[in-house]
Amino acid sequence: MAEPPRQLPLVLPHEAALSRDDYLVGGSNHAAFELLERWPDWPAPVVVLAGPVGSGKTHLVRAFQDETGAAVIAAPDLTDAVVEHLVAAPAMIVEDAHLGVDNTALFHLLNAARQAGKTVLITSRTWPASWKITLPDLMSRLRAATPVEILEPDDDLLRRVLVKLFADRQIAVDISVVDYLVIRMERSLEVAMRAVEAIDQEALAGRVKITKPLVGRVLENVHNGQ
Repeated sequence: MAEPPRQLPLVLPHEAALSRDDYLVGGSNHAAFELLERWPDWPAPVVVLAGPVGSGKTHLVRAFQDETGAAVIAAPDLTDAVVEHLVAAPAMIVEDAHLGVDNTALFHLLNAARQAGKTVLITSRTWPASWKITLPDLMSRLRAATPVEILEPDDDLLRRVLVKLFADRQIAVDISVVDYLVIRMERSLEVAMRAVEAIDQEALAGRVKITKPLVGRVLENVHNGQ
């Protein structure tokens, strides 16, 4: 029997659910979630949130922003000129500090936030020791910050994340297919996101149901960076 002809999949926009209620909590991210839930009652006015790419930092930050009205800026965009604007918000978020940050501007932001009695959340893939901090006073402030880490997901969290990612795309997938994915894929939410997108596109292109053999083929390509 001839295989059905492949078609170019129509890429339809889908909204990832990034609210607080949509955030899935497990052992790998429980500490980070609980700390942000306690805002503004933090152990220190500055929190450094570290975790690998795809670990869920973006979702957690967006949920925190929605709940608090925090101002968000990418670390490479932080300058002295925007500090006053940022401090006017209830809280501040500096994202991706591992990409580099103006030492003077960050130091001024932390000082201004402290004087205003406000909090700063800094996200990164790494800890401050690798950020090429050249100002001793800034490093001192960062050492006094509360560190919290998001780890790679365990099987239970990864399973729930996959179900959510498929649901975000309005795709109903048998749980046995999800379990098949969990035991074969890398422990990374980044890989989970790429895998679900690739599986969706492959099923649309072939006009076929999402099955274990299809998932196996796609997952091999995802792991190989294709």
